[in-house]
Amino acid sequence: MRLVAATALVLSLAACGQRADLKPVAGKTLPVAPYGREDRPSAEALTQTTTQAVPERSVELRKRSEERTLDPFDLPPSD
Repeated sequence: MRLVAATALVLSLAACGQRADLKPVAGKTLPVAPYGREDRPSAEALTQTTTQAVPERSVELRKRSEERTLDPFDLPPSD
């Protein structure tokens, strides 16, 4: 029973990966060009993420604890 379940799991995971280029379904077209743009982006261009969507870490992780600096905007809650 475990062998059948493991085989089914492996086959279902193997079917998830697609290695071919993305193409619209037969009879369908890509979305219209964005407003103000003359050319229509390709499927490849539409699936690429921008830096803003996936930012890189720009701060180093703290290696040890440090004293916090005074923050003039860290005010107690008002009553």
